[in-house]
Amino acid sequence: MGLDEAVTPPCVFAGIGFRRATTAAEIVALLNRALAEARLASGQLAAIATAADRAGEPAVCDAAAVFGLAPTALDAAALTAVDARVVTRSHRIEASRGVGSVAEAAALACAGPAARLVLPRIASAGATCALAVADRASSLP
Repeated sequence: MGLDEAVTPPCVFAGIGFRRATTAAEIVALLNRALAEARLASGQLAAIATAADRAGEPAVCDAAAVFGLAPTALDAAALTAVDARVVTRSHRIEASRGVGSVAEAAALACAGPAARLVLPRIASAGATCALAVADRASSLP
């Protein structure tokens, strides 16, 4: 492990799935809960990713703004490309989106090819959240 790795906390990538009626406050609360469960600081949050067709929704835009971010939109191809690494399977989401979990797929896809989940999907009444980090060890030459 290099000195930078020892002192630089990992960048965290949050994936969000949500129903249209979900409020920004619910998404923010779920993000804060996820970060707390993973023992990560909100300042480590590098991106909040979701499906491209939902990235412009006011709730996710407003929630991302609380963390000083804009939502990262991921198309269906990006989400399905990482589906084999998604650990949570929702039959309803698989049928409608082609992935087991939008939150997990979005976190993994946003974090890059060497990403790993640090927190599998957790849920509130109207949203889901997962956290991923880029695995530095596997991306080193």
